[in-house]
Amino acid sequence: MKRLLLIAYLFCAQNIFAQELTAVQYVEKYKELAIREMKRMGVPAAITLAQGILESESGNSVLVKKSNNHFGIKCKTSWTAGGVSHDDDAIGECFRVYKTAEDSYRDHSNFLRNNQRYGNLFTLDITDYKGWAYGLKKAGYATNPRYPEIVISNIEKYNLQQYTLGAAANAPKYDASQFDDDAKEENKVILENDEANLSTLDVSNTVVKVNGTKCVLANKGTSLLVIATKNNISLSKLLEFNELAEDGLLAKDQYVFLQKKDKIGDREFYLTQKGESTFDVAQKSGIQLQYLLDYNKLSENRILPTGTKLWLKPKDKINTSQKNNLHTVASKEGLYSIAKKYNITVDQLRTWNLLTSDSLRIGQQLKISE
Repeated sequence: MKRLLLIAYLFCAQNIFAQELTAVQYVEKYKELAIREMKRMGVPAAITLAQGILESESGNSVLVKKSNNHFGIKCKTSWTAGGVSHDDDAIGECFRVYKTAEDSYRDHSNFLRNNQRYGNLFTLDITDYKGWAYGLKKAGYATNPRYPEIVISNIEKYNLQQYTLGAAANAPKYDASQFDDDAKEENKVILENDEANLSTLDVSNTVVKVNGTKCVLANKGTSLLVIATKNNISLSKLLEFNELAEDGLLAKDQYVFLQKKDKIGDREFYLTQKGESTFDVAQKSGIQLQYLLDYNKLSENRILPTGTKLWLKPKDKINTSQKNNLHTVASKEGLYSIAKKYNITVDQLRTWNLLTSDSLRIGQQLKISE
């Protein structure tokens, strides 16, 4: 009988231990949520994940198991949903309860964005994780005096910066003095590839940069004249910057440039998506159409087969290893930043290079095409 009880105890203990997540497993499980929230609200993915590791004990804390609260956010007077009692700075404090981890990640972004005391964080460069870490402490996010150092340590130890760098070009820019509730759709920013929401919002007032050039992301049906007027430039200049012959309404959701585009791209090549033309690629990449045509020995704008490789730079500016479809891993680079650089997916990188994890070593060579 005692032997049976011992076996049962060991079995239960093994199951409980198996359910415990390591920090690496936590990152792997929630990195997509952090990246999505970065694209939606502008909170660096590295910061979100580092806070999640700390606040939730890599998803293993009592609070997480009771409430799905990954960031230790307390109820406060503005919270009208459920709460749970938990001992923290004081006994029996009220912490927010969420149905899912996704709800917790979303509320974390909303909490930072909608709270004026965190407004200065959004004026920082999104890749400045040290500034964000110290800014969170200064704004009163946590009482632990070592909070910034712990967050920074998590980012550097688990190479979390790769997730910020991989999505930095798509992160929204906010005027910190105009933070409002999500219900005000005119203040939301939608990013390239967020197709589920792109058609429903007017984001043509929000200036972003693509390949270092100012532009707005405008919806299908938006008037070019309206965009020119709102941004205080002449219609003729707007048409010139975007290589368009005449005024009219946009036929699709796209970037509209407010400055002359560059002659070369910020990456070596682009793989076309379904139904894309060379003009679409020029707009997405922020380069002048004629140069794109010249680099690829094309004579005119036309729709290309899905997956066509288009060079965004002249051959003399393309690294030899990249011509051979190889990329050499540099310091602090991760799969996400590399995939973003070449307009491919992380899954493709993993498949082509037979990778079983996101860990990379400096100097490692990766195939960047099939």
